[in-house]
Amino acid sequence: MEQMIEQAGVYWPLAVSGAKALAVLILGWIATGWISGAVRRRINKTPQLDPTLGNFAASVIRWALLAVVLVAVLGIFGIQATSLVAMLGAATLAIGLALQGTLSDLAAGFMLILFRPYKIGQYVDIGGTSGTVKDLNLFVTELATPDNVQIIVPNGQAWGSIITNFSHHATRRVDMVFGIDYGDSADAAKEIILAQAKADERVLQDPEPWVRVTNLGDSSVDLTARVWCDAADYWEVKFALTQGVKEAFDAQGISIPYPHSVEIKKEG
Repeated sequence: MEQMIEQAGVYWPLAVSGAKALAVLILGWIATGWISGAVRRRINKTPQLDPTLGNFAASVIRWALLAVVLVAVLGIFGIQATSLVAMLGAATLAIGLALQGTLSDLAAGFMLILFRPYKIGQYVDIGGTSGTVKDLNLFVTELATPDNVQIIVPNGQAWGSIITNFSHHATRRVDMVFGIDYGDSADAAKEIILAQAKADERVLQDPEPWVRVTNLGDSSVDLTARVWCDAADYWEVKFALTQGVKEAFDAQGISIPYPHSVEIKKEG
């Protein structure tokens, strides 16, 4: 009986410390989530600030507060912050070697938020991977493809790759090539293409639409059209002009050549 009481006296303080540590950990986890979320919402509601900055700042604050919570939990068990710093200092080399990829992603995350080659909501190509930027945090960039597939790109890989930002500028140029038969009038075809471009309100008139004969192919005369529009209208303008020019060519009797095959039979 006395032995049981003695054991209880030994384990009771440990159990109490464990309960306190668990409570601090749970409350700290909830509090860090709430604080980081409040920071994100506050920044995103400020028109002068980029939403990308809000997500990144929230991520930094969350991880920093979790580090404070961890120190507090260790303090409950009697491990002082100074001792923890000494332990981390001794393990710095091992941690650095084990987590060099993660640390590289962390450093790249700060570079991405500093130079901002892309922002949330923009359509980009990162080293051959394309999608709309959904999130940028300390370690990764999240993209969504046009068919809504999630792609996670480590920040280190993103920063070290060629980044093509299709949404950076407010306007884009739509380049299209139309082939007509050698027997048709190139001037008439040019007038049809220009009329279709000018009839679309989404096509900008400055710079004005441009159409030229650019190639004499094996079976067609190729006309290149270049029109400018708002970046958000790029695909709709391209689709509308493709259909409009095809229907106008048909109505005006201008044919669009297509490959023909000739079958030759040898008489025996």
